[in-house]
Amino acid sequence: MAAVRDVEIDPEGTFKYILVQLQGPGGGGERRHIVRGSGAAEFHNHIFEKVNPEMEKLGYECKCLGGGKIEHNSKDKKIRVFGLSTGYGKADHSVTVEILKKVYTDYEITWSDDKK
Repeated sequence: MAAVRDVEIDPEGTFKYILVQLQGPGGGGERRHIVRGSGAAEFHNHIFEKVNPEMEKLGYECKCLGGGKIEHNSKDKKIRVFGLSTGYGKADHSVTVEILKKVYTDYEITWSDDKK
């Protein structure tokens, strides 16, 4: 699982994201959470439809744990996690923030249950 990056999000803007659980084949072995977000996705399931086949090729099973939005301001080094996914429900934004902090170590990262 080390080959899979924890976070893949757009470098700027406000966009949809999903929190995904990865695990080994047959539901066994190590479990890990990853964050994926993109402004190109009109709906949250478009992100999952892209990441799921990529992970299956590597031998992992994926489960979407929910979604929301990310506001990424690279100039001010701030990320805000908020909102929810109509299809997948609200991701646990506190888990998402902990994953983002591993990658964006010098950022101010916050979350809320606000819709906008």
